[in-house]
Amino acid sequence: MNGQMAFPPALRIALVGPLPPPAGGMANQTLQLASLLRSEGIAVETIQVNAPYRPAWAARLKGARAMCRLLPYLWRLWKAAGRVDLFHVMANSGWSWHLFAAPAIVAARVRACAVVVNYRGGEAAPFLRRSRFLVGLTLHRAQALIVPSAYLESVFGDAGFAAVVVPNTIDLARFRPGGPVRSAAAGNGESRDGGDGPRLLVARNLEPIYDNASALRSFALIQAVHPRARLTIAGSGPLLAELRQLARQLGLRAVTFTGRVDNAAMAELYRQADIMLNASLADNTPNSVIEALASGVAVVSTNVGGVPYLVEHGRTALLVAPGAPQAMADAVLRLIAEPALAASLREAGLLKAQQFCWSGVRPVLQRVYRCALGQTAPLASRS
Repeated sequence: MNGQMAFPPALRIALVGPLPPPAGGMANQTLQLASLLRSEGIAVETIQVNAPYRPAWAARLKGARAMCRLLPYLWRLWKAAGRVDLFHVMANSGWSWHLFAAPAIVAARVRACAVVVNYRGGEAAPFLRRSRFLVGLTLHRAQALIVPSAYLESVFGDAGFAAVVVPNTIDLARFRPGGPVRSAAAGNGESRDGGDGPRLLVARNLEPIYDNASALRSFALIQAVHPRARLTIAGSGPLLAELRQLARQLGLRAVTFTGRVDNAAMAELYRQADIMLNASLADNTPNSVIEALASGVAVVSTNVGGVPYLVEHGRTALLVAPGAPQAMADAVLRLIAEPALAASLREAGLLKAQQFCWSGVRPVLQRVYRCALGQTAPLASRS
């Protein structure tokens, strides 16, 4: 990579994607990327795919609310495509692709605007199996496809689409260790510094794909061994009432559902945690895992999708099968009983997190943008 390469001068970008609230992984990445690009002197116009309904009462009308959001969105796309040089489209699977990503690509190409598609969904493989032809109709109109992991590069390559890996970015000034690392003493659930028992954190929204129910069932097994253990579930979503009921049925104590948490508050929750649980059933490159690593928190995660590409079992995290509460509990109990292992995971995790700082991501994105605008040779591809 040419160290002297920079973003094209006077570049104007339309960044298309979700924005907080809610503060999900893709929304946070969209917001952070907009800020980082602006810090480089780039004019960035954000086009929000999850904009509030206008008028507000339209949110209560199931048949009409999609059109109340979609029509203004299409108009914003069309207008922006006439003002900017490049569309950077944050894309996901399913209807999100068809309703938001595909129209953005088409609008940009009709108005002779370059397009970079930034696909980030964890369910890419089944989506491409079902919809490869429809995806190809629009994706082939883009100048570049970027993905945040080698896992997604492989998935798209197998489907015949060349992709370039541009990692997620993380603000290491915000997500950082919070002080001396606590270590729970085996057998009594109390920390060596005489404080409370081990503090566990789940940082995923309350949706079926993240299987927070398995995290709760794991915590029941952990709390049977360490009665003073605590669990914080940071996120919002449709399963809140169901998960609260499950916590009651399991007889759990010291479980806190925080609801929606912004980035600043989320960073503080990581600093207060000893171990982070990620029980998702499908995943790509979860920001929550990267944030935990950067915060010096030991990670226990399911080994689904792109997670094994992100962390290595026994070196930067402990990985278990999805939907297996006992296996997840055993991994947590092992970390509590083996403080040296927990410490080695934390140290390796801190080093791993350095790969996601802006200084490392910037030159790759510069090359992608210049290629999309026809200012450099085409990027190397697998196909």
